[in-house]
Amino acid sequence: MKRLLPLIALLVGMSLIVSACRPRGPETIKIGLNVELTGSIPVVGASCKNAAELAVEEVNNAGGLEVGGRKYKIELLIEDNEDKKESAAAAAQKLNAAGVLVMIGPNASRNAIPAAEVAEANKMPMISPWSTNPKTTLDAATGQPKKYVMRACFIDDFQGVVAAKFAITELKVQKPAVLYAVDSEYNKGIAEIFKKTMEESGVPVVAFESYTTGDKDFSAQLTKIIQAGADSLFLPNYYTEVPLQVQQAHKLGFKGVIFGSDSWGAVELIDLCGADCEGYFFTTHYAPDIATPKAQAFIKAYEAKYGKIPDDVAALTYDAFGLAFQAIQAAGKIDREAVNQALHNIARYEGVTGVMQFKGTGDPVKSAVVLQIKGGKFVYYTTAQP
Repeated sequence: MKRLLPLIALLVGMSLIVSACRPRGPETIKIGLNVELTGSIPVVGASCKNAAELAVEEVNNAGGLEVGGRKYKIELLIEDNEDKKESAAAAAQKLNAAGVLVMIGPNASRNAIPAAEVAEANKMPMISPWSTNPKTTLDAATGQPKKYVMRACFIDDFQGVVAAKFAITELKVQKPAVLYAVDSEYNKGIAEIFKKTMEESGVPVVAFESYTTGDKDFSAQLTKIIQAGADSLFLPNYYTEVPLQVQQAHKLGFKGVIFGSDSWGAVELIDLCGADCEGYFFTTHYAPDIATPKAQAFIKAYEAKYGKIPDDVAALTYDAFGLAFQAIQAAGKIDREAVNQALHNIARYEGVTGVMQFKGTGDPVKSAVVLQIKGGKFVYYTTAQP
């Protein structure tokens, strides 16, 4: 027995050395956030970052994300895309080089489209919370769905139709006009879909006016709209632009109803626009005042952490992380290809912004809501089903 002891000790020592040298894989999962923290829509970036940090904090406080029988902490890597398309692409490249498993964002379509090209080229799964332009998830060369890019929101093909149908059936418009930013994929895309839907429904768009992002004087376009006899004005523009457009329209004597799209959804719109926007409507992704139990839990947690009710960007970001976490767990391993396949295998996901159904593309089929600005708040008005 004494002769065997040195041999046993040697075997145990070798076993420990082998165990120590055996690669265990990452102890954390890196998730990237490509977000508009600076630039023309900083409130969008702030909401997105807040929801991202909340989603990660909840998982980490619960001990981490269980994948393949192991628990992993989430490491959030944040890159500011400055609300510029070239910066969004550069941020995507940087996150890819950092080895993120999934990239969340960008939000604005003008940033998401170039970032999606980078994600697709590098086979890096990407989920945009708020980009509604169809080009984000479509391959420009083939017109087929991208393989690595998804979104948590509906697309403009749906939203433009919803806005037009709402204007016809609820607002009873007969001579609508449109003012939109011609250099922004989002604004231009939804404006064109709205116009097409209106005209197919037999309602002529009497004025279709454009401007360039950053413009402050819209008097020439608004004068043409008024001279055309428009009884309504559709503004599919961002919350930083709409207040000035509405106020200038009123000063020029425009008396018709004004309505918009999900880019109105930041509460800062109310602060910037005040009584000028009272009573107006816009299409968007969720309504906090009719939230489901899952959405109510998110709203409560967000409000406790940040002291404010989450807007649609925050809710969609939280859903984007929920989709990513579910796919990572379903994949059972820390591998981009496996996670991407698991993402595309999600047939149905119940998020805080509603039920999403994925049917072979990265675009979820989901409902939209119409909110009204009433008493200085966003108030639920109606739901539009896909």
